[in-house]
Amino acid sequence: MIGQLRRLWRMRPYLTSAFLLACAVTLFFAGSVVYQAVYWSFHREMAVQPWMTVGYVARSWGLDPREMDRLAGLPLPEVKGHPQPLREIARDRGVPVEDIIAEVERVITRMRAAGPGQ
Repeated sequence: MIGQLRRLWRMRPYLTSAFLLACAVTLFFAGSVVYQAVYWSFHREMAVQPWMTVGYVARSWGLDPREMDRLAGLPLPEVKGHPQPLREIARDRGVPVEDIIAEVERVITRMRAAGPGQ
């Protein structure tokens, strides 16, 4: 096998390099997909925490983050140019983070009761 690869390298170095690069890129993206699948399989329906963003909470609960923002009256990520943790939203509003968490939890309950796509 190694001998064949060396012979191919000598005959077609650019083609062999392109093939090996394609293999490496494929492995990288396959590893990324597996990592994401394993990560989110262990982070389903997590309790809402101050460090979480609305997008993280929505993904954990299988809900639409934009709809969650709208129903909870929370700012979209574009407001500051990055997704804001609930702690930061509470600080900007001058309210305890527990109030924001309670509102997000109410919205989760309401969205789950409404069912998918509503």
